[in-house]
Amino acid sequence: MLKSSDYKAYSKFIERLAKKLTKFYYAKLNKSFKVSNKLKGKGYDPVTTADKAFEKFIREEINKKFPNHQVIGEEFGYKKSKSEYSWVIDPIDGTRSFVIGNPTWSNLISLNYKGNPVIGLANFPILKKYYFNTSLNSAYVLENGKKRKIKVNRKATFSNMKLSAAFHGSLSLNQQKRIPQILKRMQFPCSDALSYSHLAEGKLDTVLQCSNKIWDIHPLIPIIKAAGGIVTTWNNRNPERAGNIVCSANKSLHNKILKILKPVSK
Repeated sequence: MLKSSDYKAYSKFIERLAKKLTKFYYAKLNKSFKVSNKLKGKGYDPVTTADKAFEKFIREEINKKFPNHQVIGEEFGYKKSKSEYSWVIDPIDGTRSFVIGNPTWSNLISLNYKGNPVIGLANFPILKKYYFNTSLNSAYVLENGKKRKIKVNRKATFSNMKLSAAFHGSLSLNQQKRIPQILKRMQFPCSDALSYSHLAEGKLDTVLQCSNKIWDIHPLIPIIKAAGGIVTTWNNRNPERAGNIVCSANKSLHNKILKILKPVSK
């Protein structure tokens, strides 16, 4: 457990970093970029010169302030140390969105203590807003220069829920046929980390995504939990393992969704 003074210090650092990242984007990266495919003929997993520039920038900022901390990043791997603190970085979550000019991409960063995500940041430079938590039960969005505390929609029920889902090519058509109750309720766009952030803000009630890596979900776990949401894998395991993730606005809704997902959760 982090002390409240630690939460305060680290969340201040995270907020400053969010502002620096948006400035860095407009000063250096808001221009044409090169795209390459990590999977080379076996699928499509784009990476851009901007992903790498963002990650270098984030690593430098962390290293200046916390040189002994461990760092795990999508593009430049694992910097190990004996520290109990580690930073998990997705320099651009939603690279496909970035490539086509969709504004929903973000910078995702989590601070983990003894392996558990304790503070998260989801920064959206184009939307000029960021989400973060300052404790176990306080999460905020800063938008238009105004900071606002966020909470999930606790009153959501299965019959009136707003559900957003994306399978990212991980569920076959046959598997999808086994969850018709999900398919017919997938009526809200799924926009990478913005969907998880919208759940924390009470705009969505359930979000399902497949094939999340640790850097896709670790930064969002503390934000969702601090806003009162529930987040697990589809088979109700610890979401820190990543993989197929589901988050919901309350326990009864979450349990109902887990039950429906049973036929396709390993």
